[in-house]
This record gives sequence, structure tokens and C-alpha cells, in this order.
Amino acid sequence: MLGNLCNIILRIILINSFTFIIVINCTATTTDTKIQNKVIKIIIAKDGSRNFNNIQNAINSIPCYDNSHEFRIYIKNGLYNEKVQVYSSRAKIVLIGENVDSTIISYNDYSGKIVNDDTLTTHNSYTFRVMTDEFEAQNITFQNTAGRIGQAVVMEVKSGDRVVFNNCKFLGNQDTFYANSDGRVYVENCYIEGTTDFIFGKSIVLFDSCVIHSKYNTYITAASTPEGCNYGFVFTNCRLTADSDVNNVFLGRPWRSFARTVFINCYMGNHIVPEGWNNWSNAEKEKTVYYAEYNSSGPGSNYISQRAKWSHQLNKYELQNYTIEKIFSKKASHINFETDWKPKLK
Repeated sequence: MLGNLCNIILRIILINSFTFIIVINCTATTTDTKIQNKVIKIIIAKDGSRNFNNIQNAINSIPCYDNSHEFRIYIKNGLYNEKVQVYSSRAKIVLIGENVDSTIISYNDYSGKIVNDDTLTTHNSYTFRVMTDEFEAQNITFQNTAGRIGQAVVMEVKSGDRVVFNNCKFLGNQDTFYANSDGRVYVENCYIEGTTDFIFGKSIVLFDSCVIHSKYNTYITAASTPEGCNYGFVFTNCRLTADSDVNNVFLGRPWRSFARTVFINCYMGNHIVPEGWNNWSNAEKEKTVYYAEYNSSGPGSNYISQRAKWSHQLNKYELQNYTIEKIFSKKASHINFETDWKPKLK
């Protein structure tokens, strides 16, 4: 008889010949049992001393369409030279590195590279690809070492909603961070570097307290926001920095006609050009894009009056639309999400 005791149940499951323990905290009464915190822990180490020595194999070990558990994958320090996909059949995954500077996932694909008689494009040049809901990564460096050879994606969020990156680094050149899903992405306290259009795509993405580092005189963002979507890329409390020889960088240009990009309370180095924005040689896009700033600081903000005439400076009333609750609300997109979302670290 359980009575009013609080019990801890240990459930053992087998995944690909490895044993994992799920710790389930439950509060029991004489009439019912409430189960909480169903978490499976997996550990990866390069030396083979833990459950796996390979990230893709660890992800593949997770049962398909198991939404009843959260899978926390802890990655020990090391250089993991592999191309990784998180498939849509695996959900509720949290990937946690031991140290952001020492836990590195690296590959070197690029557009034009021939692999098994196939020529890669931007869309399959990624090092890491997310295709699932409720994915989170913490304390990891993701990199593409192909160099300045054209499009070479580091991170692609191809599909899925409610994706979080915290205290991560994304090291690349052209097309570093590809936000390619119709979902919502939260990027907090991260470092992102690149050359041309190194943050691009159609997702709703909030970059909060990040460093955005330009390595070449070109464009930071290339949003392809769908028509009817209230938000595209939003940068809040970020720092825009650059290599010492970089002095001619645009905040963004529109990959598609309804691109939306907004910088709020961001520090801008002197590499940002006075006009700020570029129309990608298409004056018609000036009528449909939405590019805006609020309270920019630093030398890159000294010429606000010279910003492109078709861009905007937000007022305090308009600023109220850029809370995390509104950016990630279920009505924020041209499609209706199932729920509102406020990211919380796991």
C-alpha cells in the first residue's frame, strides 16, 4: 500500500545494447500516482569510456516518436569530426557539451563539393542539421572548416519548432546559420561568425545577447521571411563586431521580398555602413521588406540619419511588439502554431 509516501521509481530500458536509468519522481496517494521528470541520460566520450563515442549514433539510439521522455545527451570534451542530423522522429532532445570551447562538432562540406558522385548544394552542406521539435543545444561549438570556398553551412534548422541554442559558438564563413524552418528558434548568449549572408533563412529567430562577428566586407543577414509573418530575425542586446580589416558591412539584404529583420538595443562597431541596409539590387523589395532598429549604440550607429530611407527607426509604442511573448506567440507567423512559447533552459 503506497499511502502518502513519496517514492522514487527506477525504470531500466535497453537502447542498442546500452542500459539507461530513468529516474521518475512520483508523488503517490491512496487513489492516484503522479509521475514527473521522466528523463533519459546518455553520455558521449571520444575515448569510448561512456555510452557512445559518436554523436550521430547516440541520436540514432533514441526510440522513434517517443514523446514520453526527455533525452539529455551529455558530450564530453573533444573534437567530433562528423556530419550530424537530428531527425523529425526524435523529439525532446537536449544536447549539452562539457565546455563550449572544448566540445566541438566539426565538418567541411560546401556547395559544389562532390560526395559519392553527387554535387552538394547549400542545402546539404551543413555540419549539423535539426529537423525536430523541442531541440536544445548548450555549451557546444559547431563549425564548418571548408574555408572561404562559397556556401558552407554550419547549422541548419531545417524543420521543427521550439529550438533553443544557449552558450554555443557557430564558426564558419558564408551561410553559417541557416534558419530554414517554419518554426521558432531562440539563440541566447551565443557567438556567430561568418562572411556573406551568414545568418539567413525564413524562421522566426530571436537572437538574445549574442556576439555577431563579421569576417568580410559584405552582409550579415539575408532573411527570407514568408509573407504574412509578423517576425523574422530579431536581435536584442547583441554586439556586432568584426575583424580589424573589415569596414564595410551591411546589416542585411532581402533574400525574399518580405524579409523582416530588427535590431534592438544592439552595439554596432564601425564596420557597419551608414546606410545600414541593401535592397539586393531590387528596388521593388524596398516596398515589402521590413528593416528596423531601436536604440542602436556604438560607432556603427553614428549615422542613423543616413540609414536607407525605406528602413525604420522604432518608436517606444512599436517596441512593445517585440517582447519574447509576442515574438514567439502562436499567432506570430503566417501559420498558426499550436501553442504560445516562452523558452526555458532545461
